[in-house]
Amino acid sequence: MEQFSRLFPQLEKAVVEKLVSNGQQRTFAAGSILMDSGQYIKSTMIILKGRVKVYRQDEEGQDYFLYFLEAGQACALSMICAIRQETSGLTAIADEETEVLIVSLSVMDDLMQHHSSWYQFVLQTYRQRFEEVLEALDQVAFKSMDERLVFYLKKQQQSLKGNLINHTHEEIARDLGSSRVVISRLLKALENKGYVKLHRNQIEIVKLNVLMA
Repeated sequence: MEQFSRLFPQLEKAVVEKLVSNGQQRTFAAGSILMDSGQYIKSTMIILKGRVKVYRQDEEGQDYFLYFLEAGQACALSMICAIRQETSGLTAIADEETEVLIVSLSVMDDLMQHHSSWYQFVLQTYRQRFEEVLEALDQVAFKSMDERLVFYLKKQQQSLKGNLINHTHEEIARDLGSSRVVISRLLKALENKGYVKLHRNQIEIVKLNVLMA
């Protein structure tokens, strides 16, 4: 209860109590699928601990990284799909061990009708995720792969609040819809210019902030 209140200070005490008493807390190991494309959604997820990657899949089955969900955030798509009783168009995968609170549609409906703080939280969640999706689409549509890689690394640095990114070149290639060979070549170019240092399954950011992305 106290931890939940710290993560979501904008929510009324009554909302927190209802979420804690009616929600189902689950822990997912790194790499676990929390939500899959085409899955029928009957509840929403609130992130209590850890980090989740959200992807969109194109018609050819290629995944594109959109944004992270972190502690104190919720999945806007699962909210929409649950309310409309629709299937998911995104895939959510735990990037590290992640704890979530699963909230049913009936609880969400009750909170929306009786608590303005929950209503505002839902609207803020929609707006934030929408802006992140637009940002990701802008990268795909208008940026070169080297610019997208710099943007991706900066987002990782911001999310992790540190300079060490523990991802393989293969994982980064998947996130960006590219190949490992291309990503390895671009990372090596960044290292040669002194922007990053490459280690085994790890990238150390040195001074990436000087680059535009």
